[in-house]
Amino acid sequence: MSDDPSLALSDILARIEAARKAALSPAPSTTLVAVTKTHGPERILPVLNAGHRVFGENRVQEAKAKWPGLRARFTDIELHLIGPLQSNKTREALETFDVIETLDRPKLAHALRTEIDRLGRVPTLFIQVNTGEEPQKAGVAPQDAPAFIHLTREELQLPVQGLMCIPPADENPAPHFALLAKIAKAEGLPLLSMGMSEDFEIAIRFGATHVRVGSAIFGARNQDVGTGVAGGA
Repeated sequence: MSDDPSLALSDILARIEAARKAALSPAPSTTLVAVTKTHGPERILPVLNAGHRVFGENRVQEAKAKWPGLRARFTDIELHLIGPLQSNKTREALETFDVIETLDRPKLAHALRTEIDRLGRVPTLFIQVNTGEEPQKAGVAPQDAPAFIHLTREELQLPVQGLMCIPPADENPAPHFALLAKIAKAEGLPLLSMGMSEDFEIAIRFGATHVRVGSAIFGARNQDVGTGVAGGA
């Protein structure tokens, strides 16, 4: 990987297109979410200057500190929250992010409904599914996903458009991507956020509309800036 994030970006975009051409039935489009958690503006600016505009962050507070200055210069940025969201951070998340990929429990769904009504700002929402049913990981269990999708879309009228997953690190990701795609199709959800630096090409084969790639573009994370379960790497 090049030390220049803009060159690494070009490589990842080329690999995305190659994977789409090789897939039997890729999604109509696949968006790269460039994951910038723990990286500062000096690493992000080359990617912005190369024309990329879709980015992902893991923490609300880090994003609030980092992105206002960048957004003042690049007004068409689309920012995704890909890390767990605490209910008491809902308002800050809505003020900061255009897309929230980690809706995973009723308390958070109700908090989002309240703050969307209060702020009048409507993000795109993904439901996080814990396809590996890992106890340490956020996300609704696969068997509970249909009922939770009904709660969020039908009862609360939330703008849920897709599903997101992070497969177990020590397992073949393909069955997890296939499961997420199956649930999304059954529930009529058009968007699938799945695949990270090590497996995004596999995710594209299973219909990913969004892939979350960080380390393959920006390099290793700065552990002094932030830690936690990653929504994209």
